[in-house]
Amino acid sequence: MKRNRNSSLLVLLLFLVVVFITFSIICAEARKNHTKKSKSHKHHEEKSANGNNAPAPAPAPLPPYGSYPTRSTIFNVLSFGAKGDGVCDDSNALLAAWNAACKVPYATVGIPSKFKFLIKPITLQGPCMPHLALQIDGTLLAPPKPSSWTKSSLFQWINFKWVHNFTILGTGTVDGQGSGWWSLSPIHYIEVSSTTTPSLKHKLPKKFYASYNVTVRDIRIMNSPQCHLKFDSSGGVKVNNITISSPETSPNTDGIHLQNTQDVEIHHSNIGCGDDCVSIQTGCSNVHVHDINCGPGHGISLGGLGKDKSVACVSNIVVENILMQNTQSGVRIKTWQGGIGSVKNVSFSNIQVSDVKVPIIIDQYYCGKKSCQNQTGAVAISGVKYDQIMGTYSAQPIRLACSNEIPCTHVDLIDIQLKPSPRYGKFQQALCWNSFGKSQAPLLPSSIDYCLRGTDGLPKTTAISQEKILRYFGEPPASGVGAVDFRAVVAVYRGNPSSAFEYASLGVLAVFGFFGQFRCEDRLAQSCDQFHSVFADCSGPG
Repeated sequence: MKRNRNSSLLVLLLFLVVVFITFSIICAEARKNHTKKSKSHKHHEEKSANGNNAPAPAPAPLPPYGSYPTRSTIFNVLSFGAKGDGVCDDSNALLAAWNAACKVPYATVGIPSKFKFLIKPITLQGPCMPHLALQIDGTLLAPPKPSSWTKSSLFQWINFKWVHNFTILGTGTVDGQGSGWWSLSPIHYIEVSSTTTPSLKHKLPKKFYASYNVTVRDIRIMNSPQCHLKFDSSGGVKVNNITISSPETSPNTDGIHLQNTQDVEIHHSNIGCGDDCVSIQTGCSNVHVHDINCGPGHGISLGGLGKDKSVACVSNIVVENILMQNTQSGVRIKTWQGGIGSVKNVSFSNIQVSDVKVPIIIDQYYCGKKSCQNQTGAVAISGVKYDQIMGTYSAQPIRLACSNEIPCTHVDLIDIQLKPSPRYGKFQQALCWNSFGKSQAPLLPSSIDYCLRGTDGLPKTTAISQEKILRYFGEPPASGVGAVDFRAVVAVYRGNPSSAFEYASLGVLAVFGFFGQFRCEDRLAQSCDQFHSVFADCSGPG
């Protein structure tokens, strides 16, 4: 009995040994096969990176700074055949990565750091799955030569169309390489037919069209041939913590351009360019621009609106907490003569200016060339508030040149303190025409208090007297052109420009003093309308 029990134990022990040996062999074989598969997969990725096969999306190395969006599948452009040497055309690789990512929720198109990708004009089109992102950690380069741009490209570089819930982010750079275009445009206003050489008028590095819930953050956009970042017919736009930079002398290089776009927030960014830091055009409403460093450039502008008798509608605009340095304008509303529509409910507050040519402007005689034909009608401007505009100017503190046909109404000037820059000279007076509203101290220079007229058509406070004008212009000559000019200026400021031209029977009108430092002499002036033409030409579009 005892012998049988020992035999059973021996059999059990042998069985366990056999099982252990078999299990060890299976595990070793599995590890061997796994290693072979890993090497084979790695080889496939390397082959795909050379563009020999269409790859499946593979995780890309994480960028050195920041991280890709959470839950994201990465579509690295290098895995789709991009070279990243800044010379070879990587447009097809970017488009392939986009098309693949577009089909996957929470996908990211990756532009890795330490690479430069030459991208020719391209449209990245939706609709795509939700929460698509373009992570730019390297550099995207536009073709540097105008001849590289075909007419079919519509002269737009990277055009985003019909994308929703989309984000552009990263630590990289978008470089428009625009110097070759700037040299073709010695002036700021270019009208070139689309049947000729590509026009600067349409040359945009990044444009969003019919896109909603779009965020652009953290990247740098530089050296655009023209406008750097444009949103057209879009909504729910957020732009923050970006840098836009082009030389002060680069023509028409708006920083951010909005058109037919609603519900926009632009904040905590640095913008320096050769035109408007932010340009708000027709069809825009509910726009909030705040905490921006602007300069060089032409300030923050609404318009030009109403060109070619078009309809322009802009409303509910808030611009606040802005620092402007060495800009042509500060905060500006500009409209063309003959336009239709309205600008209403606009607030400019806490604007700090330093060496800004003219910090506050309403110009309803805006003209993109040396002279424009006078037209009746204008875009109506109402409900505009200027609050806490402070700092230094280099030419003139304020210029409100409202339409003779449709005056500006409900304009508020509150706590305006503007001094001449020590580099440019003495105090200049405010220039105001046909503007109605109210002002509230402190106001510097004091002439701002005479800018706005009350509902009765008279200046809000005290009508200006001839004695007060004498303190600025000096004693007029007893006779001659100087006396005629003096009487004309008094008549104009008292709101009777027709009388000014009765006085100015010699056909000579000098506009100066209360009408700014600009001096326009030897101008024929036969009618009130011609006076406003002189007024617009003297002031200039800025």
